[in-house]
Order: sequence, then structure tokens, then C-alpha cells
Amino acid sequence: MVNVRGTLIGIGLAVLAGVLIAGAASGELLTKKSLSLEDAKKAVAGAAEESRKNNWKMIIAVVDDGGHLICLERLDGGQVGSIDVAIGKARTAVAFRRPTKALEDAVNAGNNAILTFPNTLPREGGLPFIVDGMVVGGIGVSGAKSSEDSQVAKAGVDAFSK
Repeated sequence: MVNVRGTLIGIGLAVLAGVLIAGAASGELLTKKSLSLEDAKKAVAGAAEESRKNNWKMIIAVVDDGGHLICLERLDGGQVGSIDVAIGKARTAVAFRRPTKALEDAVNAGNNAILTFPNTLPREGGLPFIVDGMVVGGIGVSGAKSSEDSQVAKAGVDAFSK
């Protein structure tokens, strides 16, 4: 009789554990939109067109929502030193879900703590790609004045949005 009772308790605990584990595992996975290589190339093409139209020698970088590089274009004559800057601007736009100019403005207003944030480049010229209210990636541009970098980045966002 003791063995039957112990067995029933053991079975009951096993069933309860199974129910708890199944309940925890039944949570829904999130569905999200992702930036494709084709999307990145479209944005780079739009940005490059704006750059060439103004005779600016830019570096254009596109990253996904995790800040990982998808596409990089160094226009003829673009300075090598701007490669990491463009990537940094794109990553910063994604990480903070806003144009990098907003961070530059905050620094200029005295919020120097931003300068201590790891892997953050608070300079104008980085913009996020937003789809259905979610950041799916970002574009960063470097090689000219910051306002010109931003103008080229906006052309990339506009090309992506078409």
C-alpha cells in the first residue's frame, strides 16, 4: 500500500512538472521584420546617388537591427578613416532608435555622459530604418560635413521607404 501511494505521488508530481514546463514553453515567439540585403543595397544606392549628385566622396554603411554590418560602399575617393565612422553612426542610430543628430545635440547641450557610452558615436549622419514603428536597421554616412552626411543618409532612408 505504501508503494502504491508513493507511486501515485510520484506520478502526480511528474504530471505537475510536465504541465509547468509545457506552460512555460508555450509562450509565443515574437515575429519581427528584418532588413534584407536587397533593402540595404536599395538604401545605399539612394544615398550614393545623392552623394554623387553633390560631388561628395562618402562612405555609406547599413546595419541590421542588431548593429551588424549588411552593406558598405566606399565611393571613389572616400577616405578610409570614414569607414568606421559611418558604421558607428549606423550602429548608434539603431542602438538608440533615433537619428544620431539627437545625441550630438544632447552632447552640445552639456549632456557629456553620452560620450562615456560604449560604442556610441554621437555625430550627425546616422538614421534608423523604421517599419511599423520598429527599428529594423540603420544607415550611417561619413566623409563630408555632418549636415551633408545626414542629407545623404536621409536619401538612403527615402530610397528604402519607396
